[in-house]
Amino acid sequence: MVSIQFIQGDKYKALAEQRIVKDFVIPPNRGNVYSVNGNLLATSIPKYEIRLDAMTPKASTFEKYLKPLCDSLSRFYGKPSTRYQKAIRKARANRNRYFFLAKNLGYSDYIRFRNFPMLNLGAFKGGLIVEQTVRREHPMGGIAERTIGYERVDEDGNVTRPGLDGAYGIQYLRGVAGKRAKQQIGKGQWKPILDYNQVEPQDGYDIYTTIDVNIQDIAHHALLKQLEIYEAEHGCAVVMEVKTGEIRAISNLGRTRSGKYYEMLNYAVGESHEPGSTFKVMAMMAALEDKVIDTSTVIDTQKGRKRFYGRYISDSHRGGYGKISAARALEVSSNIGLATIIDDNYSKKPEDFLDQLYDWRLNEKLGVSIIGEGEPVIPKPGDVIWSKNALPSMAYGYNLKLTPLQTLAFYNAIANDGELIRPRFLNAVKEFDKEIETFEKEVIVDKICSDETLSKTREILKNIVVRGTGKRMYSKTFSMAGKTGTARTDYADFEAWKKDKKYVSSFAGYFPAENPKYSCIVVIHEPSTKVGFYGADVSGPVFKSVAQKIYTDTPLIDEVESLKVQNASVNKEFESYYETAQTYKTIMPNVVGLPAMDAIALLENMQIKLQVQVSGNGIVKKQSVSKNKKLKNNQIVVLQAS
Repeated sequence: MVSIQFIQGDKYKALAEQRIVKDFVIPPNRGNVYSVNGNLLATSIPKYEIRLDAMTPKASTFEKYLKPLCDSLSRFYGKPSTRYQKAIRKARANRNRYFFLAKNLGYSDYIRFRNFPMLNLGAFKGGLIVEQTVRREHPMGGIAERTIGYERVDEDGNVTRPGLDGAYGIQYLRGVAGKRAKQQIGKGQWKPILDYNQVEPQDGYDIYTTIDVNIQDIAHHALLKQLEIYEAEHGCAVVMEVKTGEIRAISNLGRTRSGKYYEMLNYAVGESHEPGSTFKVMAMMAALEDKVIDTSTVIDTQKGRKRFYGRYISDSHRGGYGKISAARALEVSSNIGLATIIDDNYSKKPEDFLDQLYDWRLNEKLGVSIIGEGEPVIPKPGDVIWSKNALPSMAYGYNLKLTPLQTLAFYNAIANDGELIRPRFLNAVKEFDKEIETFEKEVIVDKICSDETLSKTREILKNIVVRGTGKRMYSKTFSMAGKTGTARTDYADFEAWKKDKKYVSSFAGYFPAENPKYSCIVVIHEPSTKVGFYGADVSGPVFKSVAQKIYTDTPLIDEVESLKVQNASVNKEFESYYETAQTYKTIMPNVVGLPAMDAIALLENMQIKLQVQVSGNGIVKKQSVSKNKKLKNNQIVVLQAS
């Protein structure tokens, strides 16, 4: 006792104080996430928990306000007041300093509770204890939930930060935490000492995204419908504004065990896979740019099956296409055609082909803001996956990997006169109406190729929809351009694959074809082969649906340069009318040949009051009073028109 009291007293007093009173962190309200239209995509909703320190109120105060407090609780919960009186009296008798009253209250209910008798006296006199938590909510529900994202910390302190909420959480959304002192009251429970904070939290900034909720809704439901029809494993759809690189919609849906779809992973950003035939466009453009072929170059696709270095490559069309132009080979998506073009011209020096791909930065990540972008794979000689067959395989989209967003960025460059832009998800960061930071277009490559190559490629992409593999998408009223893609997946064990065939179906392109406003990619993984698996059948309809609905839902604005329309005959008629009106004030003019309405207007505006009667309509053929005759007041003039 002497040792504890006098020798180690200061040490134990410090420990006691440390255990009894402790500062707790108060998380700030996380900033809101808005769409480009100003719609709320994610917000932090404060929730309140109310408790009572039954020992704080004086006896007189306790007795005076107990019944009114319990009456208020009774009205709130719909249960007898006596029930609460009994419970609170028991809490006071047991010296309960942390008696539970309510939890998960919204702000309006919290204010209502604070005004209940006794609680309205505050922490020191009434024993009020208030604890606030924050819950993140997405007003749009499951639509774009993964892209909007979140920041979560598990019990072990591991943090996951998907989507925009995760990407910009630390820098903008999170805010600065506050502090509040709490006192330990036993059994691991802590009670706030004061009814205010020692350090007030600073709320996070709001971010304004590029997402358009209308386009997002269109893309989400078009993708969902097709996934359900084809019983696919997962899929994504992305819509990008051509000139700015702003992502207007991004939907990622995966199937659960129950067969329902929801946003599980951000496939568009994070999933690298073999792009299949959508890559044929890159291969063709490389050959065109190097001038080793022209669109009219004749390619022999034989009878749909050709041997390359001991391995056969086949076309989907039975019997093949025979000898066709290079342009037609891309239109019909001939694997043999593109493999022949690339192998014939680059097999001796594959670096020339790869250099084009590297110049287009296809071997690099786009560097988008969302965490977890997939790594592109473009092999080169010396790599483990390189072989003699690597080059012809790459020509039609195998033996390499790209994410859907990386593929879309390239197609967007074709639509954007060759300017390769980094896809962008964020427009601005604000604190209320004050702009903290704004984001502009970021150019990756100023010009991916010559105007000649661009023009030829765009013509082929347009023809793919008109008469190529995408002809089922063709519409007389609305033009689209793009490329279908169908790639095998999980085919390493070919015998096993034949028993359970799996494909990735895709379509990448832009619309309208002549003056592109949006680019779009749709990728659907593992559709049921019993229903269908070709890109034109599976992904193409999603692209078409998105394009047409955006087109029809977007108002067209035409500017009229001038309302001053000059028409010689109209001017001549007006001058004649004006001259007649100025000349004939009391004398009957000749109105034969004038439209009946003009004749009436002329006569009714003379200095003499006339009663004009008209039979028929159209042009005046006859008048009852002859020309140059003196008129009288209230004289009747009959006009016959036809």
